Amino acid sequence: MDQLDQRAELGEFLRSRRARLRPADVGLPDYGRHRRVPGLRREELAQLAGVSVAYYTRLEQGHGQNVSAEVLDAIARALHLDGTETAHLNHLASPRPRRHRGRQHRAQHVRPELRTLLDAMEGVPAYLVGRRQDVIGWNGLAAAVFGDFGALPPQERNLVRQVFLDPATAELYVEWECRACEVVSNLRMYAGQHPEDEQLSALVGELSVKNEEFRRLWAAHTVADNKTHGVKRLRHPLVGELDLAFETLALPDDSAQFLVTFHAAAGSPSADALRLLASWSAPSAPSGPSAPAIPSASSAPAPADADGATA
Repeated sequence: MDQLDQRAELGEFLRSRRARLRPADVGLPDYGRHRRVPGLRREELAQLAGVSVAYYTRLEQGHGQNVSAEVLDAIARALHLDGTETAHLNHLASPRPRRHRGRQHRAQHVRPELRTLLDAMEGVPAYLVGRRQDVIGWNGLAAAVFGDFGALPPQERNLVRQVFLDPATAELYVEWECRACEVVSNLRMYAGQHPEDEQLSALVGELSVKNEEFRRLWAAHTVADNKTHGVKRLRHPLVGELDLAFETLALPDDSAQFLVTFHAAAGSPSADALRLLASWSAPSAPSGPSAPAIPSASSAPAPADADGATA
């Protein structure tokens, strides 16, 4: 699969941000039905940014090279970009040498100490996320809540893929639309930083072919960093509704890996439901009608990275 075309991505991002602005947003007169295009015209944006129309047009057409930081800042201000969007714009505009075809990122490894930590968190669903939102490590309770990652081929252990291609996950998230927007905007941010990632290009291509909603969200060019905390509302097929607070922790020795943990408020119905799931997913838990068999990560093959190498 080819790498993402960085210059084309830059042009599409600029067009999408320009289209969302109305003249009134930037203090220009709005002639309503007399405007033939949604959002600002190129000449209006160029004037606001203090660059020539021809130069800005080249940027949107993917022909701009070596754009100065000053020009990028001016365009970001004219487009009313927030901090995350401005960072994304700078990533897209930064020239990078194209990676040789077939050359992959180094394998994503999980340190043994992290694997031990995951296993020790018996009452806390937790998983480790790597590049492209690949799930590269998890514990038994995470498998019980979110699905058994170990039952999937290594290349399919991916949060974005799960959200759009797994019907069970679509049923699990009460606010599925919000979750879908979240994972796509995170993937967009990653794409701006790593356009040379051929596995990313393959993932985007597969999801674009198989899921119309992913196609729509990807085309919107919305970007966001990983949320560091929040609450997920789930509808679990065995224990019902779960309200789980989450924390996302970046690993200091590997900026591409994040530990995500979930917990329920003490004394809440969600906490009781988690304890029940934990008892079922424990290796020594009895099987039978009253204790549905939920695979434990410790009984699954060792999680592999998305390149197929065992971590």
